[in-house]
Amino acid sequence: SQMDIENHHKLQQNNKSILKWELIGIVFVFLLGALLHFVFEWSGDSPIVGAIASVNESVWEHFKQGFWPMCLYAAIEYRSLRGYTRNFMAAKAIVVYLLPITTGLLFYAYSSILDKEILIVDIPIFALAIVIAQLTSYKLMTVKAMPSYTNRVGFAMVIGLALVLILFTFYPPHLPILMDHNTGTYGLP
Repeated sequence: SQMDIENHHKLQQNNKSILKWELIGIVFVFLLGALLHFVFEWSGDSPIVGAIASVNESVWEHFKQGFWPMCLYAAIEYRSLRGYTRNFMAAKAIVVYLLPITTGLLFYAYSSILDKEILIVDIPIFALAIVIAQLTSYKLMTVKAMPSYTNRVGFAMVIGLALVLILFTFYPPHLPILMDHNTGTYGLP
C-alpha cells in the first residue's frame, strides 16, 4: 500500500541519517581520542584533566581515549537521532565496551606475537576499533526496537564504566593492564 511505501522510504532516510552520524563519529572520536593522549601532559599533570585523559602509557589509560570522545559524540548526536531510533543508549553502551575490548584484544595479540609494542601499529588498531564500534552502533540503532529497559541498563553501564575509568586513575589496582610498562607505575604519576 501507499502507507507501507511511505514508511519504508522514511525508514531508509532515517537509516541514512544514522549512518551519516556514525561515519562522522569515526573521525570525531579518532581525532579527539588522539588529542586526549597529550592533554594530561599539556595541562601540567592536572589531576582533574587526568580523570578523562591518559595519565600514563598503560593499556587501561588508553581506553579513556575512546570512551570520553565516544560519550561526548553520543551526547551531540542524541539531539538529532533520538527521533530515529529507540535503541540509542543500548547501542552506545554496547559500543563503549566494544571499543576497549577490541583495542585490547588486537593490542595484546600483536604485541605478544612480536614481543614488543609498536606505535605505528597501535594507531591503526585504535582507528579500526573505532570503525568497528561506530558501524556496530549503526547496526544496533537500525535493528528492530529493543525492549525499553535496555536503554536504561545501557545508560547505567556507561555511567559505571565512566566511574571505573576515573576511579582507577586515582586508585589503580596493581594489574598488568593498568601498569605503565615504561615506568612500572600505576595511575597518576
